[in-house]
Amino acid sequence: MTHVRTVLGDVRSGDLGVCDAHDHLFLRSPRLPGQELDDVCAARAELEAFRAAGGAAVVQWTPHGMGRRAADLPALSRATGVRIVCATGLHQAAHYDPESLGRLRGGRLAGLFVSELTEGIGTTGVRAGLIKVAGGFHGLDAHARWTMTAAAEAHHATGAPIAVHLELGTGALDVLDLLCGELGVPGERVILGHLNRSPDPVVHRQAAASGCWLAFDGPSRAHHATDWRMPEAVRALAEAGFGDRLLLGGDTVVAGARSVDGGPGLPYLLRRVRQRLTEAVGPELVDLMLGEHPGRAFGVAWA
Repeated sequence: MTHVRTVLGDVRSGDLGVCDAHDHLFLRSPRLPGQELDDVCAARAELEAFRAAGGAAVVQWTPHGMGRRAADLPALSRATGVRIVCATGLHQAAHYDPESLGRLRGGRLAGLFVSELTEGIGTTGVRAGLIKVAGGFHGLDAHARWTMTAAAEAHHATGAPIAVHLELGTGALDVLDLLCGELGVPGERVILGHLNRSPDPVVHRQAAASGCWLAFDGPSRAHHATDWRMPEAVRALAEAGFGDRLLLGGDTVVAGARSVDGGPGLPYLLRRVRQRLTEAVGPELVDLMLGEHPGRAFGVAWA
């Protein structure tokens, strides 16, 4: 039996409930000055709005060193009734100051990931439930290869899934060549994010053939065509026999995108995206994408 590791403990995969498979309650980056997600009250209000829309779980992909506020997550989960999954891992180098990144390069990165998955994040006692890493634009640089190699080592030690930020939706096949080909991570333990940002049906099918999970998360902040093409991409994958590999997420990364600040926020996934996808592929598949699939994608037979 597999379990999803939430900030309040492990939950049976089948009991996760309606899930936003990729989002952020907290996030800081030097690339987004003045747009930080760092407000506990706003995070609580956002979770309450998501709960009111029918949501039950949120997977926060914010990795190590980007202000994930792990210590605040258990209280937020208890107060709102929304299950929260926290991440370990490392984003692109541009999201860190050189000094902190240098300290990480001086240690054993895989050991940090394993520790946060099995023992807890710092002194919080909160254990991560996934490893987040990132590719580059149409390729992988040395930093991406370093972090993905560490993620693969941590996966082999724990079974934890590896969730991958694809820069503007590109580089999916390079990521799979490295993680699944060179590093031996099973395809079903890899989750590719942002595929809606590069709606190439051929690449989507090739990626799906590896057995990986395909996450469609948005809405887009700039490339609006990806929003109306996303249902087409999901339908094409379902018709090609890959409907069992699909996930949905909101990916709220800046303060102005929260629903409590006038943006779409977490509720938009259930308030609008769900409705639009239902028209394209029917309610049964959409229910699976929001319910059963996240439990399977993030479920692990934790030791």
